[in-house]
Amino acid sequence: MECTIDWGGPNGMLFTASTGSGHVAVMDGAVDGGGHNLAPRPMEMLLAGTGGCTAYDVVLILKRGRHAVTGCSVKLHADRADADPKVFTRIHFAFTVTGRNLPQAAVERAVQLSHEKYCSASAMLEKTAALTFSVEIVDTQEAPPAA
Repeated sequence: MECTIDWGGPNGMLFTASTGSGHVAVMDGAVDGGGHNLAPRPMEMLLAGTGGCTAYDVVLILKRGRHAVTGCSVKLHADRADADPKVFTRIHFAFTVTGRNLPQAAVERAVQLSHEKYCSASAMLEKTAALTFSVEIVDTQEAPPAA
């Protein structure tokens, strides 16, 4: 895996990340840090990537278990250290999983498996941050899309 980060130039703190898979993401800083507030901060991208990694796992685990999952969102709230390096010290993952007749135990197990076995991002962040999780299930009578 590789990624190239290019600075946008001397009039700001805009950075473009070009990934090895051929995608692009843009990051910027706050105005008080020399940026123009045009894009997410790098640490926000790290937090978002962690949320995406674990949500991906949860959906995949539930689908493989043949559960009728139709939606998944995770809201992350993080605290950071006061001193440099301002690492994450606490992250709470609040999952909302939507589907038909989803067993609470299956959804909680999917979240647990993601954290304990599959999500590389949360495995790295747990070295500095206390990770906590909550799960809300929204039952819907909609039929899931055909596979």
